[in-house]
Formats: sequence, C-alpha cells, structure tokens
Amino acid sequence: MRIARFSIDGNVAFGAVEEDGTGGTAAGLVLDIIKGIPYADFELSGTKVPLSKVRLLPPVLPNKVVGIGRNYAAHAAELGNEVPESPVVFLKPTTSVIGSGDDVEYPSFSEDLHYEAELAVVIGRMCREVPRERVKDVILGFTCANDVTARDAQKRENQWARAKGFDTSCPLGPWVETSIGLEAVADGLAVQCTVNGEQRQLGSTSDMVRSVEDLVVHITEAMTLLPGDVILTGTPAGVGPLSVGDEVAVTIEGIGTLTNKVIKRG
Repeated sequence: MRIARFSIDGNVAFGAVEEDGTGGTAAGLVLDIIKGIPYADFELSGTKVPLSKVRLLPPVLPNKVVGIGRNYAAHAAELGNEVPESPVVFLKPTTSVIGSGDDVEYPSFSEDLHYEAELAVVIGRMCREVPRERVKDVILGFTCANDVTARDAQKRENQWARAKGFDTSCPLGPWVETSIGLEAVADGLAVQCTVNGEQRQLGSTSDMVRSVEDLVVHITEAMTLLPGDVILTGTPAGVGPLSVGDEVAVTIEGIGTLTNKVIKRG
C-alpha cells in the first residue's frame, strides 16, 4: 500500500494511493481517505479524491530524522573519505522536512549546495534496543529522500548540524510504500537523482555498506524511535551541486519520484 499525507480544502488527512483504472499516471491516481492514522489499525473510508486535486505534504511528520553518512563506499571515496568503522549518525530537525513539490531554499551561508538521493526508512511503532530479527516489525515502510547538504559548510565546520539541518534540507515523499520488504532492499532497489531532467546519480540499495537491519539495531541501542521517525540510509556516488532554479528529482524503484525546485532564500 502507498500511504500519502495531503491537504484539501484546508483539511489534512492520510490516504491510500490507488489507481482509478486509467493507467496509473498521476492524473489517474486517487486517494482513499484513511480513517485514523497509519501507525495503528485503520480502515479505508471509501471516500476518494483525485490526487491531482490535493496538495501532497511530507508523508510523515517525524519527531526526528536520523541520517547515516558514508554508507556507500563509492560515495565516501568520491569525497576523499574512507568507509567508517561504525556508522556515522547525525540528526536533521523537523524544521528541515518538506514534501514533494515544496521548494528547497538555498541557504545564505552556502555557495555549494548538493543533492543526495536516499532511501528513507519510516518507523511504524515506538521501539528501543531492537534485535535484528525484529527490525521488520518496527518499519511502516519506505519513501524517497533528498539529504540536501551545504557541502562547503560541512567541510569547514566540525559538525554537520548546519550543513545538513537547515530549513527545507530534508525533502521526503511522495508517499510511504508499505509493501517493500527488507529482502527487496538487500537485493537492490534502483536509486536515481536527476537535475533538470539530466541523470546525476544512479545506484542500488544493494551497495549499502550497512543494511537497514544494521542501522536500526545501531540507532536504537542509543535512542528510542517513535512512529513517523525517519532513517536516511545514505547516498550512492554522483553527488553534485544545485543552483537556484534547478528542479531536482529523486526516484526509487517501487516507490515513486520526489520532486523539488531550488529557490533563493527570501
């Protein structure tokens, strides 16, 4: 199931994304409004609205976004780094989260903004110290993410909080796909990034140094994850600069496409 969060006529709701029989394009998708929230038992209301008539919001409102750095060996190498002995963990604040179609605001303190296409894990239940065999039970699903990074700030500052945590630096969407299993991620989902329609990144989740299971175990040894929290699993090689006016799109096999435009911060 694909679960979207959206607004229509001033109201916010969750809905299951369904085809209306016209071919599965965006124009042929509808949202069956969910009764309740997706982190618990819910029912479909049967009330359907065309996807084209709503504004998609970030598919979840996370309490925290936990990022993982250098989880693809080729990406670590392209920036002159080694693969770390243990996962590099950082946090992005909730104010960094935006949805598909929202604008990324180029931060005033940077002159070298980069895209980073990533598979994002969405947590479905409160969890702490999760054993490896139970990881699948705490995951709601997966979505697309862009870990937008002020690369120059990342290089000159001793931590990554400003470089990766500025407002609008965490696009998520367009929805959460709940039918993808951990085996499919391990076997490899294609991760692609385009800028103005030109392909810049093309990788596979099979190339992650540490698996989703490894990351959930490692993170929950230290902190409790709450329903709606998000884990960014790292980016393949091919990262590069963004300019004001660019349209950047992250596409992940079996999920969909997250699209955002870069604007000057006003």
